[in-house]
Amino acid sequence: MQIKLDSLKKTYTTKDGSITAVDNISLDIPENKIFGIIGKSGAGKSSLVRLVSLLESPDEGAVYYNEKRVDNLSKKELILQRRKIGMIFQNFNLFSSRTAAKNVAYPLEICGTPKAEIEVRVKEMLKLVGLEDRGDAPISTLSGGQKQRIAIARALATQPDILFCDEATSALDPQTTRSILALIRDIQKQMNLTVVMITHQMEVVRDACDQVAVIENGAVVEQGLVSDIFTNPKTEVTKDFIKNIVQTQADEKNEGMLRWSDEGGEYVLHFINEDTGKPVISQVCKNFNVDVNIRAGGIQHLPSKDIGSMIIDIMGEKEEVQKAVAFIRESGVVIEEAE
Repeated sequence: MQIKLDSLKKTYTTKDGSITAVDNISLDIPENKIFGIIGKSGAGKSSLVRLVSLLESPDEGAVYYNEKRVDNLSKKELILQRRKIGMIFQNFNLFSSRTAAKNVAYPLEICGTPKAEIEVRVKEMLKLVGLEDRGDAPISTLSGGQKQRIAIARALATQPDILFCDEATSALDPQTTRSILALIRDIQKQMNLTVVMITHQMEVVRDACDQVAVIENGAVVEQGLVSDIFTNPKTEVTKDFIKNIVQTQADEKNEGMLRWSDEGGEYVLHFINEDTGKPVISQVCKNFNVDVNIRAGGIQHLPSKDIGSMIIDIMGEKEEVQKAVAFIRESGVVIEEAE
């Protein structure tokens, strides 16, 4: 399912006046891909997803699913359209009074699905998320990761065309987050789903998404392929998201970025795919009269490719430094001055 947003605007009235939460946003979300919408708290991403998922109507603009306008549907048409949408949330939103299987069955019951079909579908969904043996388990006995898996199974029970994930991993620890993101990637491929992930975590975008839009003050400030955004961020908010990964992301496998010196770091290098193995730094030191000091380094593993990143200083006469920078760039490595 392809999604098109055309000049969406949404304003809310408060006791202190009005707030424009979504300000003239236009986006093309491709079908059968995982599309990320990232922004800091208050940026407007949650308001945007409520419009895209048809929970609210925009004040201005239009929402299209496969070139059909859907934000102005009649009440009856809207109910039918919403049945083709799955949603998972940060806090799972499961019924504590129901077992895991009964939670998965709930949307099918609402749709009037025959009982025999419900039983078959529930078993399929529990197997899909790896919890085929926990159908009779009370929700209170499940871990956070298991609860989110049940929430995913419930969201997919009606075989939707679109899956919205609203901060779906924010309540989970890093290891569980990675397993949930891997599950979503696998399911997306199996079911040819369009997945829209709303998050404030750049790690989620890096690990799961094909494309991303960065939201700030209710507007899209940057969008494109995740690999392009990581190697060449344009805006300060995007650079800040990536900088936080550079400074803090390091798991038990030493993935992500490790910084061992808080000083310096004039240049940032990005090595993409096969370029990650190039001995560029040693070649620079051999070919030019400069010294190179490495301040940080690591590899970001994106779904489509690996990006090796390095923060360095290049010291020497200005002319030699310029030659070294030009050589690095000609070698196919992305180099930019650090902020």
